[in-house]
Amino acid sequence: MYADIIVDISQDKLDKTFQYHIPSELEDKVSVGTRVLAPFGKGNRLISGYVIDIKEESSFDKDRIKDIQSVDSNSFPAIERMIKLAFWMKHEFGSTMNQALKTVLPVKDKVKAVSRKRIVLKADEDSLNQIIEKNVKSNAVARVRLLQALKDENTIDYEIVKTKLNISSQTVKSLENSGIIEVLEDNIYRNPVSSRHGEADYRFELNPSQKSAVDTFIRDYDEGKRKTYLLYGVTGSGKTLCYMDMIEHVISQGKQVIMLIPEIALTFQTVQRFYRRFGDSVSILNSRMSKGERYDQFCRAINGDISIIIGPRSALFTPFLNLGLIVIDEEHEGSYKSERSPRYHARETAVHIAETMNASVVLGSATPSVESFYRASKGEYTLLKLSERAAGASLPAVYTVDLREELKSGNRSIFSRKLRSLMEDRLSKRQQVMLFLNKRGYAGFISCRSCGHVFKCPHCDISLTYHRDGRLVCHYCGYEETAPKVCPKCGSKYVSGFRAGTQQIEEMINREFPSAEVLRMDMDTTSGKEGHEKILSRFANHEADILVGTQMIVKGHDFPDVTLVGVLAADMSLYGSDYRAAERTFQLLVQASGRAGRAEKSGEVVIQSYTPEHYSIVAAAANDYEGFYEEEISYRKLLGYPPVNNMLQVMFSSDDRQRLEETCNDIKIWCTGSWTGNSISVAGPVPAQVYKVKDVYSQILCVRSADYKSLTEFKDSVEMYIRSKDMYSNILVQYDFN
Repeated sequence: MYADIIVDISQDKLDKTFQYHIPSELEDKVSVGTRVLAPFGKGNRLISGYVIDIKEESSFDKDRIKDIQSVDSNSFPAIERMIKLAFWMKHEFGSTMNQALKTVLPVKDKVKAVSRKRIVLKADEDSLNQIIEKNVKSNAVARVRLLQALKDENTIDYEIVKTKLNISSQTVKSLENSGIIEVLEDNIYRNPVSSRHGEADYRFELNPSQKSAVDTFIRDYDEGKRKTYLLYGVTGSGKTLCYMDMIEHVISQGKQVIMLIPEIALTFQTVQRFYRRFGDSVSILNSRMSKGERYDQFCRAINGDISIIIGPRSALFTPFLNLGLIVIDEEHEGSYKSERSPRYHARETAVHIAETMNASVVLGSATPSVESFYRASKGEYTLLKLSERAAGASLPAVYTVDLREELKSGNRSIFSRKLRSLMEDRLSKRQQVMLFLNKRGYAGFISCRSCGHVFKCPHCDISLTYHRDGRLVCHYCGYEETAPKVCPKCGSKYVSGFRAGTQQIEEMINREFPSAEVLRMDMDTTSGKEGHEKILSRFANHEADILVGTQMIVKGHDFPDVTLVGVLAADMSLYGSDYRAAERTFQLLVQASGRAGRAEKSGEVVIQSYTPEHYSIVAAAANDYEGFYEEEISYRKLLGYPPVNNMLQVMFSSDDRQRLEETCNDIKIWCTGSWTGNSISVAGPVPAQVYKVKDVYSQILCVRSADYKSLTEFKDSVEMYIRSKDMYSNILVQYDFN
């Protein structure tokens, strides 16, 4: 028997299968998905790899084929469907097969099980009384104490016997050897879901629009229709309650459910709600968990011990054998797109997984991605709509403040007069405030603080990115110009980027509101294992008056005492060097607004901006998603951006700058010669947004086509061309679709 193996080396030139002979003594242990150790290369160094196929005949000269040395006993068994999924991801998103396997098999190694011993009585009641009487006469006090305890309980935890009953291991051993008792050892799964999440049943009566959405899903499911649904509802409309009823219906039929959430920060509140409804059938997966905790959740999933897994993007690859539903909450979130190869999107991957496993997909958002709403409008997704807030709560009042006018009036503070006045009012009433800084740290665009003018590419309508050498560069077409010191529109000298971060804002709050208790939530303050949970718990318990943070504070959290939300600089995401900048700004502003007034108390929102007339800000203030969508999709159609067209970025990286430039020029010439007249357009290469990182330089090629398949064919063609050229040996190539 022969095995085709993908070796654990992520290099394009080795991105192929290698065939090995399976020794007879290993034939029963090797199957598709097994991780094995095998000699590789001239030096025959041992390397691990996954078996992706088994054949009876060799494809090469038998004398040259090496033997598999052993099965990696520490590996987690790969499921055959996961290997097929890795093949699909490699082709669809571009990567090596090894990178794709590492993505779909996030738990590779077995972890030693946690075990617990217990002592069980074997003797019957008559025999036990005689044994106790005999030991009383011989003054065997410890044995009598243990046997009396077992007479009452029949089974006792070994640790209790050692500590509370003070019985030595020798005493236990002698009774075990006599056949009076038996010591059993049970494996205990590490359960990351704490019982402190409570066990009260989390059920509420659905309002008419919620019930209509759930009934539509259930009717389709019972009729065997497996669809992708877009659950679009305003903030606070009770999407989570809909998810729960849908999930309950699916698991009642013996199926399993994956529930994706965008951030670890959301896990705490989400798990609380799900645990109160579904109890121990719920578990979680995230990167903050220990290796043992992650391994145990995968074991529990395969064994069918849990029915619902909750987690961020990587939870999508939970190896459920009977998957019935995938829910993606806040489906518009950017964190669902992987930043490492393969650069897959959880939404497209979930739809593919669901198709292969006869499952349904529910995408939920108050601000759906333009891609999802576009597909819903074309009938590819089924639209379910929730038009009002749950429990009769009202949407908050929203005010936009023009920071240009604040500057003219002499106010150079980050807090507008309107926001400061409302903050003072809330603090006096002992109500809570959330302040949202819409991007952590420094934004790459340059604007005029006096008139709001932003420096954009004249060809792509994308803001130019500031490089440290004083150049402004477009990362779509390569246009560049020198960064100005004076605004060409109004002549002002207030031309710069926005440099304030969350830490500086926290310091400003402490200076201007010294009596207020402040919590800061960003990547720095949440680095610990339970960093998010601790901060959110403190804020929920009213240990702070003001919570200041980045995107992670505006996503899905529900604090009844928050009646004021301040968006400090809406423009920071509005002019990112990305065609989705307006969409992301609209989504963040609506999500931020949605944190205010979610209970009986009404809420207010202050949006501060240098361009409050921009359509995304106007639509966000009016909570008008469909108005925003119509404006945005017409803009995408005009300029040929997704979802109307498709885009592929090919990034070339090397520590040899001259070699990088030579190979990029070579690929440009090859593209012009090989793809002229095809249904694609190629622009670039241009320097990456961060051109040099740790002495590695990067350049980008931008390719567009209305047909996604044309782009995957272009990607395949580039891979073949690179393999044929020695000059690419020191070049790393990465692909990023849409």
